[in-house]
Amino acid sequence: MNVERLIRIFAGSFILISLALGIEGSPLFVSKWFLAFTAFVGLNLFQFGFSNVCPLGIMLKKAGVPDTPSTCAR
Repeated sequence: MNVERLIRIFAGSFILISLALGIEGSPLFVSKWFLAFTAFVGLNLFQFGFSNVCPLGIMLKKAGVPDTPSTCAR
């Protein structure tokens, strides 16, 4: 696994979890405020696309995750 792939996995997981906790029809519903977390993750992905700076990516690199290009980019 590389940094970019883990960022996608984390972002997708956080979005799905926050939707499950924030949509009233869900059996896991807690509060509509969890949808704000979905928006935050979306905004972070949006700015990452333009600036190529991601806080999670910085933390993963410091944790020793390799920053190799993904297989699709080769």
